[in-house]
Amino acid sequence: MTDDDLVPVSVRLGEVVPPEDPEDWTRPLTWVAALGMLAGPIAVFAWFVLSPPTATVEETLPAAPLAAAVLAAGAAIVGATQIGTARTWTATVAAALFAALVVVVAGVAFAGERQVEVASPTLAHAVASAFGGVSGAIAAAVASVPLVRLGSRLLRAIPTLAIGAGVAAFVVDAVFT
Repeated sequence: MTDDDLVPVSVRLGEVVPPEDPEDWTRPLTWVAALGMLAGPIAVFAWFVLSPPTATVEETLPAAPLAAAVLAAGAAIVGATQIGTARTWTATVAAALFAALVVVVAGVAFAGERQVEVASPTLAHAVASAFGGVSGAIAAAVASVPLVRLGSRLLRAIPTLAIGAGVAAFVVDAVFT
């Protein structure tokens, strides 16, 4: 192998061709995936703006399992937009991790005051929702493996969405008990 073989043909011929745009925002599936990744953070942001948690850390609020379920469902939808087992699994888990990070950052931003011994209710519920959402997304990713060969993205999304949301809500309830 010569050094010329390592250089792309377009560069050797004197013309550099830019790569194709990896994200075509005119396609509906791109918007579905983007909204799926942002579903959990949007739900948590709306929750914290409209009615922030003021209960103690030991109590679960109904919005916490709901936020976790929305996070996991959004991640499952992102996974359903992909083709192939590896891409589906990776997209589901990556979307959940991204959304969980944004949820925790929102919890920190809305926490208000710093507490030394006990976390603020906002931060505690954000972390619990993020943990539950990621747990549900992992369950959805595992459930998506046998469904990858289905032709319809909707038929792949519905069962994984339900499994992910259910596991997420269960995990959040288990964290607070």
